[in-house]
Amino acid sequence: MSGVYPKDFKYTKTHEWIKVTGNIGRVGLSNFAQDHLGEIVFVELPEVGAELKQGESFGVVESVKAVSDCYAPASGKVVRVNEKLVDSPELINSDPHGEGWLFEMELSDPSELDNLMDVEAYEKFEAEEEAAH
Repeated sequence: MSGVYPKDFKYTKTHEWIKVTGNIGRVGLSNFAQDHLGEIVFVELPEVGAELKQGESFGVVESVKAVSDCYAPASGKVVRVNEKLVDSPELINSDPHGEGWLFEMELSDPSELDNLMDVEAYEKFEAEEEAAH
């Protein structure tokens, strides 16, 4: 899977990613997550203005195979959601690291990003997860 994941993103053990620009983090699901969920048919996104804590559930993604909770990769306030996902949740499948992003948040504690994995650590973690299943 090397090369699938953007190098400037940080990743969680629950397969969310965050890309930080300044004090804003764009959040989405990794290719591994969308691949294992299958065809995504519904996404529950947090509301703009919601205060999230790192590791806290912020919504769900529903696929033809399962319903899965999603967890905030960092703490902060939701400033924008990807409205395209309301009518086109399959964007998460077709472009999980691009057009399929979920929401953007203003980070309250950027040092929390140190708790996340870089691309090399995430690819290793993903390989271990794959081997365990």
